[in-house]
Amino acid sequence: MASSHGSLVRLLVLCLLCGASLAAPRRYLSVSMDELLSSKAHLDCPPLKKSVTTSGNKLTIPASCGLPPKCCGAGESIGQSPAVTIPDTSGAYLGTLEFVVTVGFGTPARAYAVVFDTGSDVSWIQCQPCSGHCYKQHDPIFDPTKSATYAAVPCRNQECRAANGSCDGNGTCIYDVEYGDRSSTSGVLSHETLSLTSSSALHGFVFGCGEKNLGSFGDVDGLIGLGRGKLSLPSQAAAKLGATFSYCLPSHNGTQGYLTIGSTPVSDKVTYTAMVQKPDYPSFYFVELVSIDIGGYVLPVPSTVFTSPGTLLDSGTILTYLPEEAYAALRDRFKFTMKQYKPAPAQDLLDTCYDFTGQRAIFIPAVSFKFSDGAVFDLDFFGILIFPDDATAIGCLAFAARPQTMPFNIVGNTQQRSAEVIYDVAAEKIGFVPGSC
Repeated sequence: MASSHGSLVRLLVLCLLCGASLAAPRRYLSVSMDELLSSKAHLDCPPLKKSVTTSGNKLTIPASCGLPPKCCGAGESIGQSPAVTIPDTSGAYLGTLEFVVTVGFGTPARAYAVVFDTGSDVSWIQCQPCSGHCYKQHDPIFDPTKSATYAAVPCRNQECRAANGSCDGNGTCIYDVEYGDRSSTSGVLSHETLSLTSSSALHGFVFGCGEKNLGSFGDVDGLIGLGRGKLSLPSQAAAKLGATFSYCLPSHNGTQGYLTIGSTPVSDKVTYTAMVQKPDYPSFYFVELVSIDIGGYVLPVPSTVFTSPGTLLDSGTILTYLPEEAYAALRDRFKFTMKQYKPAPAQDLLDTCYDFTGQRAIFIPAVSFKFSDGAVFDLDFFGILIFPDDATAIGCLAFAARPQTMPFNIVGNTQQRSAEVIYDVAAEKIGFVPGSC
């Protein structure tokens, strides 16, 4: 009888634990070492020729191996579908930790590997004759004289005003863009045919033909701007495809994600939060982050620590930058849960690192962002831990304290990995669908 009673008690306890685990938010994430090694693989590309840094971002400062040889992705034509989808990949093999798509410029179309950036409006590629400076890039530099559809934008056009352009001696519009990491591009504002896929093109697309390009761009051929301004790709495509775009940044360097321009069917797992506007930064996408949960523990910092400066969602910044008070609380709690692992030296801005050599699996606390309207965004394992060096098993917490010169918090692209992020500009909301690629 006693034995039967003990068994019943153990069964009830087990049921209670199971019920609690089903009801409670996730507390830990894990990957095997095999999965970690596969995440470091690149898509049939040679190893990096140079190190990649984690500190840069491509936010526009407001004014006061190759990819597939065929152009340019594999989506449906605009006439058959309300959206166009093209593959995206990690740009690590091109010396950048931003994400890359292949698009075509010109007639006939030539393929170019470009990063895409929600913190920028003006799209650009390097152009001949490189009268200022062109860095070494992955593909041959675009030669506008070999395209049947290229045209420079005159100063009098409204596109020149939208780009805050200036005039040269021939009445041609000159654009000049500087980014948050002090890299820059300038050249001739132009019209050209942009091929998103082999059957979907935007004619008369406004872009920068960059003849002076300085700073840290890796070996990419240029940039596609996805900001809220009039010259961004989503804004120029809105008349045909609607005022929505989305992307999924792959969690592994050896897999693909996607960039979609236009509306697509939305998963029932989507969580939306409001898209916040800030008059001083009209091209940026802000959200109202109010708290962070790590392993079931909510950071003990006031919501105003997040809401006062505001929080930017940006695909062109690598790390997530938090207020110093919030970062310190996150870092300390992370360290508290990671005592079983061997600490490793700091890596550039990454000050909380561990050496996982010899481990069969890695367990880390789950991290979630909570917004003022109740929406929650659960991060992927590789949105929390970043491995800066492909040659080692050193992983670091992929967050940093926000520098005093940075006017707002930023949720970077590492934290967005594996989730579909939906920008419904017309409805002014941003959706998250974890585990989408």
